[in-house]
Amino acid sequence: MLKPWALLCLLGLLMPLPVSAGAEVGQSAPPVSLPLLSAGSPALLELDSLRGKVVYLDFWASWCGPCRLSFPQLEQLRQELGPRGFEVLAVNVDEFEPDALGFLSDVPVSYPVVRDAAGDTPLRYGVPGMPTGFLIDREGVVRLIHQGYRKSDGASLRIAITELLGE
Repeated sequence: MLKPWALLCLLGLLMPLPVSAGAEVGQSAPPVSLPLLSAGSPALLELDSLRGKVVYLDFWASWCGPCRLSFPQLEQLRQELGPRGFEVLAVNVDEFEPDALGFLSDVPVSYPVVRDAAGDTPLRYGVPGMPTGFLIDREGVVRLIHQGYRKSDGASLRIAITELLGE
């Protein structure tokens, strides 16, 4: 016979955990600590290591059509605005690493790309779909959430990033 506390623990394991609302504008960005996506690289990158920069945290997957549009534009923004303190951090959510590496060979970028095959980070951020980006200010606060991607989105992102770089 189970002790009452053991039964309560067992029931707790079977009940679903509450789902957080995710990252919200005006709140601190949840922590990110993930392995860099590069052949054989065990190195971890933490979002906190980018504190002091304006960061566009981009969640993407190899099967995402709009991601093929966003990557070149984000690369251009980083090349142009990086010297002023802008960085892109891309979080891949593919189940299979070769899929992500294949995408990157077709659409190469110079900014850091990390991988979260388990999907824990997108859950913490409340990512509704791919791509979703979070513009984070120098203090680590989410200032903009951008869902989806169209060619015309690059101009509005440039404005938002430039404003944060000027603060």
